[in-house]
Amino acid sequence: GRAKSCGQYCGLVFHASRCHDVVSEKSSGTIQEDSHSQANSTAHKKTFPVLSFNYEHVRTPFEISLWILLALFMKLGFHIIPTVSHIVPESCLLIFVGLLVGGIIKATGEQPPVLDSNLFFLYLLPPIILDAGYFLPMRSFTENIGTILMFAVVGTLWNVFFIGGMMYAVCQIDAAELAHVDLLSCLLFGSIISAVDPVSVLAVFEEIHINELLHILVFGESLLNDAVTVVLYHLFKEFAHEQTITVTGAILGVISFFVVSLGGVMVGVIYGIVGAFTSRFTSYSRVIEPLFVFLYSYMAYLSAEIFHLSGIMSLIACGVIMRPYVEANISHKSYTTVKYFLKMWSSVSDTLIFIFLGVSTVAGPHTWNWIFVIFTVIFCLVSRVLGVIGLTAFINKFRIVKLTKKDQFIIAYGGLRGAIAFSLGFLLDNDEIKNLFLTAIITVIFFTVFVQGMTIRPLVELLAVKKKKESKESINEEIHTQFLDHLLTGIEDICGHYGHHHWKDKLNRFNKTYVKRWLIAGERSTEPQLISFYNKMELKQAMMMVESGSAAKLPTIVSTVSIRNVPTKGAPKPSRAISKSREEEIRRLLRANLQKTRQRLRSYSRYELLNDPLEDNISEARFRKQREMERRVSLNNSKAVDLNKLEHFRSVQLFVHLDPLDPSILVFCCG
Repeated sequence: GRAKSCGQYCGLVFHASRCHDVVSEKSSGTIQEDSHSQANSTAHKKTFPVLSFNYEHVRTPFEISLWILLALFMKLGFHIIPTVSHIVPESCLLIFVGLLVGGIIKATGEQPPVLDSNLFFLYLLPPIILDAGYFLPMRSFTENIGTILMFAVVGTLWNVFFIGGMMYAVCQIDAAELAHVDLLSCLLFGSIISAVDPVSVLAVFEEIHINELLHILVFGESLLNDAVTVVLYHLFKEFAHEQTITVTGAILGVISFFVVSLGGVMVGVIYGIVGAFTSRFTSYSRVIEPLFVFLYSYMAYLSAEIFHLSGIMSLIACGVIMRPYVEANISHKSYTTVKYFLKMWSSVSDTLIFIFLGVSTVAGPHTWNWIFVIFTVIFCLVSRVLGVIGLTAFINKFRIVKLTKKDQFIIAYGGLRGAIAFSLGFLLDNDEIKNLFLTAIITVIFFTVFVQGMTIRPLVELLAVKKKKESKESINEEIHTQFLDHLLTGIEDICGHYGHHHWKDKLNRFNKTYVKRWLIAGERSTEPQLISFYNKMELKQAMMMVESGSAAKLPTIVSTVSIRNVPTKGAPKPSRAISKSREEEIRRLLRANLQKTRQRLRSYSRYELLNDPLEDNISEARFRKQREMERRVSLNNSKAVDLNKLEHFRSVQLFVHLDPLDPSILVFCCG
């Protein structure tokens, strides 16, 4: 029992000690946690972040802002120093700045950024193409569309196969050590390097102020050859992977060309019509009007890229279709916003593209092959010259205004390459061929931009090539232009030849009868073209005068459509202002009366000649007057005949009463 009680006592002691240990551990843990929390709270209070640094949080937008700021400073400095702008083109200076910035970044141990293809095609290129398409001179573009298509389609095909074939021959030289480059890879390289770049053409040609014909031929070619370049690039890239060329693939490539080009145009037309129709209802909220223009255009480009169609042609078609209807619906402030924002956006994108070209050159990597690079430059020049000379000899047979030797030289010399070729080369998969091609592409870009871009201005002045004449629009010029269009349309109809004037007249009639009524709001849908042009010209002139501070030079009588309540310094205030409702009523009455006055005359028809009642009355009056004159003349003649008969009768009577044997009578009769 003693042992049992001793065991129980020991168990109780052990249990009590165990509980004490547990309680002590818990209390110590609680004390440690309390002390730790107190220490943390004390430390937290002591290390409160008055100023913190977290660059990674804003790194991407901050660096984008720095790049844009650098581009703006470069453009500003270029225009501040006139001596530099007269010698070196802006694109050359921007590429040099890019080389300098890339060298500084690489010297610090960082990897310079490369002009990524997605960055270029999705963000930098669309503003430039939209600005060019929205403000495209449609008259000169449509009048030379045949020549532009010949250079864009046939000329690009010639350049692709000539350069690809000749470079394949160069690769077979043992000294070149390029036997691994096959024919399909060379044709793929030719499709990349052959296309004329619209960004480089705009950057150089706008500085030398070349005449409108040469500008639209080279720039139009650079816009429309996008479809040929896209189709051939994907076609030869697919053939290069399969290492075979099939007849079915070639036929599908031809079909793909029409699908890519016409499909891109159709996408742009659809978005342009939808955008114009939307602008009918934006009068309730003028602030959002410019956004519709930008968003519909960008959506057209992205929709075309989704289906691998020509995004460039889609943007051009959207801008061309949208502009006349949108400008008729939106306010003047919205039009000014669209104009200056497009110019600013395209200018910044153009500057960033050339800077990134310089930075990407430093970033590398490069595979330098002297033979491949030198022959690439030579064959690019030779193919361009031969293509322009051959196509011009054929085109001049159908042109009224022939392309002279000087024009051919400028067209051939203005075939510049740019960032589109670099971005397409950057998309290649084979790293060995990719580095070789990119090195040759960058060399060709530098040669065309630096050598040809810097020497084209003195060559234009040396050859005395016609430059663009800055002339203000006038209502007299517009009247004569429309008169000549109607005259040439009538001549074509009489001759039975349906040329572009005939189809242009048909399109204008369809646009006036149907399209304008749906896409233009209010009474402006039925407004005559001359009145619309006059209002637009007057408004533009008035706003320029007001912005320049010369409002005192405004004409004394101005249209209420163009200027309303423009304050003039020193001018007496009108004693009574006309309300808007009364003004609209007066305009409506005048328009109705003027319309009645115009309707007195018969409308002109090219197919039948109707007698005008006014002309009939004049002809009847002339006929009556002529009959009266004839009657008077005949009456005078009859009186003269009667007098002659009377004199003859009297002479006979006198002769009868005389003596016939009288000698004087005999003499009189004989005489």
